Order: sequence, then structure tokens, then C-alpha cells
Amino acid sequence: MLLKKFIQNQSGFSLTELLVVIVIIGILAALAIPKFLRVITRAKTTEAKLMLKQVYNLQESYYLEHDVYSKDLTAIGFEHEKLITDGVPARYKIEIKEASSTGFIATATAVVDFDKDGVMNVWSINQDGVLKEEIPD
Repeated sequence: MLLKKFIQNQSGFSLTELLVVIVIIGILAALAIPKFLRVITRAKTTEAKLMLKQVYNLQESYYLEHDVYSKDLTAIGFEHEKLITDGVPARYKIEIKEASSTGFIATATAVVDFDKDGVMNVWSINQDGVLKEEIPD
């Protein structure tokens, strides 16, 4: 009998209170997700920067031996991972756009649209080691 009274006196959350909590959680999620996606995009662009710095270092080594910059990634010893479109983790396609005895320009073009806005991110590096975001994502 005492247990029955104890159970009847217990009160829970009303449906209105639960709905208010769900709405608040939804609003917080709507505010947090875009910021989280920007952080992910910045982290993925680090991949492009690191690969271009590697190309720069390899080009400098090649230049010291041959007095000219190479147009061929394999000639300088750069091994490009297969792209994510091939089912492997590389998210950027690395290319040497220009190369001569005075300089080079290498680019990293995204093969994945990180923030789904239809714009592919492109970075470049030159013989001076200057990284530049050509097309921001």
C-alpha cells in the first residue's frame, strides 16, 4: 500500500517540457554543425599544403642537381597517393603546371567538394615556397 502511494506521487516530465528540450537541442545543433564543417575543411586543406611543401622540397633538390625545375612529379621522386575517387584517402590532385630553369608552379586541386558548395579548393606553390589559395572552398 505504501509503495502504491509512493509511485502515484512521482511526477515525470510533461510532453511540453520534453518538446522544449528537443527544440533547444535542435537549435544548438543547427548553430554548431556549420562551424564544425569549417573546421573539417581547414583540416583537409592542410593535406594540400603539406603535399605542396613536399613538392617544393623535392623540386629544390632536383634543381640543385640539374639546374632546372622538373615538370614531372615522378622525376623529382614525388609519389602521389591514389585519389579518394579511387577509394583511397588522397583528397587532392597534385600537378606541376609550369617548370623552367627560373621557377615552377605546382597546384593541388581538390577532388572532393568539402562543403558541398560546388567549388573545388585549389592551392599552389612556387619556387620561392609561397603557398597561395587560388580558389577558396
